[in-house]
Amino acid sequence: MRIVEKDGQFHLQGVGNFDLALTLDCGQCFRWEICPDGFWQGVVKGKFCRVRQQKCTLVFTHTDRKTIRRFWIPYFSLDRDYAALCRDFSCDEVLCRAVAFAPGIRVLRQDPWETLCSFIISQNNNIPRIKGIIHRLCELMGEDIGAPMKAFPSPQALAACTAEDLSPLRAGFRAKYLLDAAKKVADGSLPLDTLKGLDTENAREMLMTVYGVGKKVADCVLLYSLEKYEVIPLDVWMKRVVSQYYPNGFPPHLAKDLGIAQQYLFHYARCHGDEIK
Repeated sequence: MRIVEKDGQFHLQGVGNFDLALTLDCGQCFRWEICPDGFWQGVVKGKFCRVRQQKCTLVFTHTDRKTIRRFWIPYFSLDRDYAALCRDFSCDEVLCRAVAFAPGIRVLRQDPWETLCSFIISQNNNIPRIKGIIHRLCELMGEDIGAPMKAFPSPQALAACTAEDLSPLRAGFRAKYLLDAAKKVADGSLPLDTLKGLDTENAREMLMTVYGVGKKVADCVLLYSLEKYEVIPLDVWMKRVVSQYYPNGFPPHLAKDLGIAQQYLFHYARCHGDEIK
């Protein structure tokens, strides 16, 4: 891939096996917004950018060449060979159909703190409402970074709040879970930055010390922000997929990347619900 600057925009050329819209709208992240001009805009770890896709080129604005190289390419997992992954997955009949249906999906490398909060909010919820709560949270408490969107609130800012302070979010029972997560991260009892270096089971146990965080939410954090690609978050759709197609388990040779395989299966299942009983 190479970056070419044209008229104040940065064109990342040579991007293969990637669909920006599917990746940002397949249920793994909740803050990206599609604009009327075809650009997606979002904030990740206090960095704002706008990006749209033109075939094998990503066009960026509100960022710079260095940040694209060091931050946005890893964030979008463009530094990993997904063509090789898709070839491996296609050895399995069901996965082959899922990959062929949406070959451009990638698993993002997200911020662990935002991911933890987002999937706490996702519990017993639908995507439009999840996005609404997160938007209100950022507008209420996020730092102004001089962009159309505010940064995601820090653990320290959220830890200083009461349940009453969070009532404008209309998050319901999830507010007390958010506050407990914030306090544990802010006081160091849940050191999110170190979890990537732990084995998966220990990292999961640490995440589940947060009030209201069960295995499914913990597994979403492990997969979508801590690069534990062997983890499969089991929601209703994935439980149906496993029951119907993999009652004896997944192919052993795919074990280390089952979380990525899961993203293709999850999207396929949502779009072909009539096939998944």
